[in-house]
Amino acid sequence: MNRIVLKTRVGGDGSVHLKLPVGPEDAGTEVQVTVEPLAGARKVTLLASDLLASGLVGMWADRTDIADSRAFARRLREQAQTRRQDA
Repeated sequence: MNRIVLKTRVGGDGSVHLKLPVGPEDAGTEVQVTVEPLAGARKVTLLASDLLASGLVGMWADRTDIADSRAFARRLREQAQTRRQDA
C-alpha cells in the first residue's frame, strides 16, 4: 500500500471516521494514523473556567492510594523520563 493522505474533521465527540481508498488485497494491512492540525487551522483558546468545567480539576480528590501528591507527581515524572530514554 502506498502512502495515502486523507483530510477530515474531528467530530464533537472526538471521533474521526476514515474511508480508505484501498482494495481487497490491502485487507489486514497495518496502518498508522497521525493527527495534526492543518496549516492555518483555527486555534482554540481555553479559559480557566473551561478547565474547571471539564471535570479534570479535582478528579482525583477522593483517591485513597495517593497520600503525598507531590511524591506521586515526582514518581510519574521519573517514570515518564525513563520511558523516553528506553524508547
